[in-house]
Amino acid sequence: MSRSLKTERMSPKNAPFQSRLDRGKVKALLFDIDGTLSDSDDEMVASIYARMAWLSPLIKETRLHTFARQLVRFFQAPANRFLAFLDHIGVDSHLARFLDYRARKKKAVPEDFPVIPGVHPMLDALHKRYPFAVVSARNSVTVEKFLRVNDLENYFEIVISSQTCEKTKPFPDPLLYAASELGVPIENCLMIGDTLTDVRAALAAGAQSLSVLCGFGTEKELRKSGTHHILTSTSELADLLNQQDTTE
Repeated sequence: MSRSLKTERMSPKNAPFQSRLDRGKVKALLFDIDGTLSDSDDEMVASIYARMAWLSPLIKETRLHTFARQLVRFFQAPANRFLAFLDHIGVDSHLARFLDYRARKKKAVPEDFPVIPGVHPMLDALHKRYPFAVVSARNSVTVEKFLRVNDLENYFEIVISSQTCEKTKPFPDPLLYAASELGVPIENCLMIGDTLTDVRAALAAGAQSLSVLCGFGTEKELRKSGTHHILTSTSELADLLNQQDTTE
């Protein structure tokens, strides 16, 4: 599927997004996984599309893909709210154990853990300048498998999953923990994610937020969320942060 279908086009009536990112403050990078490092939204869309393929004689392929993506986005927000509710009442650990158990039984293959195009060179370009941490709401086994299958383990000094802290995103706890473990003040951390959950966690913790459009979130909702900057893809992060070398 063309990646152009993933990015919500900006209406000519909308003013350009006004970046509030202070690149000079950034001393550490905190990465979400789904839709930020992992191309998991495309995987979900492809799975839904495959189940609707019998409609292809009646509906154009592009329309089916669009509908599949809309379904993913429609259910993503309520799913995040449900997980936050489970976290809030303290029973999310039972779900995490079940997901860990299921993930351990399944063989890890690269096809199940796709990477956003351009992520590897982006990480290479920034790794010597910033310490990295993963801050994910995924269960720990799938986080570990994603990093291992894609040879990403050595990039990240700290790996935080849904059960590392008592509360996960959108609570600030995992970001504050990551900053503490990295030895970097939270106000000098940049949270890179694709959803409102990532933005809310960053703002609640006191970190800066950078949103990407290669995942589950739409430009419209991310523009309204208070995020400090928006990129089309995580792969563009190195170009953005390296600009300070020539402008400062």
